[in-house]
Amino acid sequence: MLWIGWTLAIIMFAIAFVGLIYPVIPSVIFILAGFLLYGAFVSFEELTWLFWAIQILFVLLLFGADTFANLVGVKRFGGSKAGMWGSTIGLLIGPFVIPVIGILAGPFLGAIIAEMIFARTSIKQAFRTGVGSVVGFLTSVVVKGILMVVMIVIFLFFLR
Repeated sequence: MLWIGWTLAIIMFAIAFVGLIYPVIPSVIFILAGFLLYGAFVSFEELTWLFWAIQILFVLLLFGADTFANLVGVKRFGGSKAGMWGSTIGLLIGPFVIPVIGILAGPFLGAIIAEMIFARTSIKQAFRTGVGSVVGFLTSVVVKGILMVVMIVIFLFFLR
């Protein structure tokens, strides 16, 4: 059962890291699923209430990092709420419409289109907002990746 628990946990962790690039995959759910599958197949004994309290705090940080990075990226480059929403929608749709490059083109184009249609900004400002959305997305990927690694390290620490 030990091998099954570890194998399933590692698979869940790997899927979570894929979710950094494809935001349709809810990374944090797969990280938690890895913990739960390990506990179900091996033991929950080492995963104390302190472990779960720490992990819940990291889950909240992950959700906050994602939203905050996008907001800061768009706002810092002069974008509006429309640009932020356009960026988010583009981020979700982009990878499916334009595989691989759509992960960057989606938020970029989504922010530009939303800024021009809904906020009625100039093409120059819309372009700046698009750049800001990509910067925000890339910042989010780095921050979330670091937080996810820390979550897994804490998991391993509790298993000692």
